Amino acid sequence: MKVIVGSRGSKLALTQTNWVIDRIKNANPNVEVELKVIKTKGDKIQNVALDKIGDKGLFVKEIEQELLEGKIDIAIHSMKDMPSVVPQGLKFSYVPEREDFRDVIILKEGYNSLKELPQGAKIGTGSKRRKYQLLKYRPDLDIVPIRGNIDTRIRKIEEENLHGVVLAAAGINRLGMENKINNKVFYVDEDIILPAPAQGILAIEIRENDHRIEELLKPIHHEESKIQAEAERGFLEAIDGSCHIPVGALCTVNGEEISLEGLFGLEDGSAMVRKTVKGKKEDARKLGFNLAEEIREEMGKSER
Repeated sequence: MKVIVGSRGSKLALTQTNWVIDRIKNANPNVEVELKVIKTKGDKIQNVALDKIGDKGLFVKEIEQELLEGKIDIAIHSMKDMPSVVPQGLKFSYVPEREDFRDVIILKEGYNSLKELPQGAKIGTGSKRRKYQLLKYRPDLDIVPIRGNIDTRIRKIEEENLHGVVLAAAGINRLGMENKINNKVFYVDEDIILPAPAQGILAIEIRENDHRIEELLKPIHHEESKIQAEAERGFLEAIDGSCHIPVGALCTVNGEEISLEGLFGLEDGSAMVRKTVKGKKEDARKLGFNLAEEIREEMGKSER
């Protein structure tokens, strides 16, 4: 049996995909697994800010198309890059264990914390979620828009004379980069920056009713990560989030109970609402919808 797995070609995407492939092979030694690299629109357009391109699924559409056409059997993505609704005919399969959900700031040499940066320090990020939460914590910061892979963004500290850049901790960890970076890696507490919905979780996408492929993926499943993904993506779907607006979410599982914190803001950052709801883990997705409704209601009051 041969299985073709589709992925973007970035160093991080390939590391994540090969991690999944290794686990498929270990659990199914008789299965031949082939990797297919697919270039997406987001990979081709590198000189425009994400919110200016005006398209959902920038890093996934071409891969999903090949999955729908049967050219690949499995697609691996970062779940935080996935649009809130999956195309008809596709679905998410089993969910591997989540990596660190936090954001990190890679600081210029000589600085040891976000707090000690000088007035007007320049921080690079292409994310409005990160930008406006950072500005709430430190209104004096100068947030500079940047794009590119992890190595490119870290290089921009020197090339564009930045004091630091913001990245997802999951990418740094998966690439084993923390001890290789000369600059200071500062893990940002979620109280300062709430992560993107499902940040640190891999999305394994397959065709609906492809039970043969789904069975191969069963051994990599992690139930707590699945619950977190359901709650956080339920919130994303209900709030109708995109890269144009600040949206964050984090689900914490404690036995049978879960806590879901969400953030939603206006595109210009002039208003943001952050709230938490609690409920049963079996109601994870529904809880995401409930939180979105509460936040939209509160946002409506603040706009009056």
